[in-house]
Amino acid sequence: MRAVSDGSAGPQGEVLRVRGRSVAWVAPLLLLVAIVLVDFRTSSDFRILSWIVLVPGIAAAICGVWGTAVYAVLAPATYVAADAVLPHEYQAGLPDLVLAGIGGVLATLACVVRVRGQRRMLHMQDVAETIRRTVLRPLPPGWGGLDHAAVYLSADSEARVGGDFYDIQIGLHGTRVILGDVQGKGLGAVEAAAALLGTFREAAYHEADLTSVAVCLELRMQRHILMRTALGKEEGDRFATAVLLGFPEEQPGALDAVVLGHDAPLVVGPDGVRPLPPGHGLPLGLGELAPADGPPPLLHVPLAPGETLLLTTDGVTEARDGEGAFYPLADDVAAAVAADPGVAGPARLVDFVRERTLLHCGGHLADDTTVFAVRRRAGVGNGVGTGVGNEVGNGDGIGRKRS
Repeated sequence: MRAVSDGSAGPQGEVLRVRGRSVAWVAPLLLLVAIVLVDFRTSSDFRILSWIVLVPGIAAAICGVWGTAVYAVLAPATYVAADAVLPHEYQAGLPDLVLAGIGGVLATLACVVRVRGQRRMLHMQDVAETIRRTVLRPLPPGWGGLDHAAVYLSADSEARVGGDFYDIQIGLHGTRVILGDVQGKGLGAVEAAAALLGTFREAAYHEADLTSVAVCLELRMQRHILMRTALGKEEGDRFATAVLLGFPEEQPGALDAVVLGHDAPLVVGPDGVRPLPPGHGLPLGLGELAPADGPPPLLHVPLAPGETLLLTTDGVTEARDGEGAFYPLADDVAAAVAADPGVAGPARLVDFVRERTLLHCGGHLADDTTVFAVRRRAGVGNGVGTGVGNEVGNGDGIGRKRS
């Protein structure tokens, strides 16, 4: 958790730092000195000593409460001293002094309000980060026989936590991966993401077919919407897009995928980039609109050694530049891999997409963004079978022995 001691931290105070020390107090001091010097070097027709009231106002915007209070006292004191030095006929006297005193008091009160607002903002950011880390649990290196890397970027247009989610789950029938994006923001989206992740961790462990996992997720989303609507917290139009990946242990050169209203993942390897075939499954929560001809289609595609699956939420593909052009993810990644095949590794690939997305949109993301990359480890199993496969899982890949 972050703390703000006197209000000098936060957006303004963090910028005005040199070698870890706050230098926010320098700007008001320079202004104070400049006003006095200019007033002494100009004629009586150009008196700006009363401008000293601006000094506490500047301090209120960039300094802490105590720093602003010091300038609220220093400004009137400087005014009295400077005015007394002038010849009697040029002295402004009491009226401007009262103005400087009132300005200092108001500036200090304004600083108190600003600091409280910053503390509340930092607290809300910490709460949002805690919620996100609770929903998106940390994944051990090599979990499920996969090399993986992920990054989550919060949109600067929204201070609230979003509904992006991802996970890797080992199970009785291989390793399963999910990435999804719940429509909307706020706690409603987070609750939906948490519900879907809980169901995925159970179903991905036990279900033999990846399509059965998708059916379980659809039912869970419908139940969640029904409950939220009954509580008056939902209008019934919440949905989530998702991609499910399956890595069968007995088929190291193949990949199963179910695409539910989401952009198809990219397969990135030293030989180039190709998208998975587009899926035809509807987003989770809209299953009643699907034809009654069974579960969503299962894609079964070959996967060469060293190829990485790149999954992103729409914060990447919908990132726009200054002219409104979308970020060309596939073309950009293909060019990077052609120049350096090492970019195809999960960690480097995620870093590359993150930096290029931010560069394309000038750092102004329109939506929360998740970049997730996974690659099957060469010659390594999925972590199922003798150890875990003979146990009853609890949804986290940790099981208990059958009785």
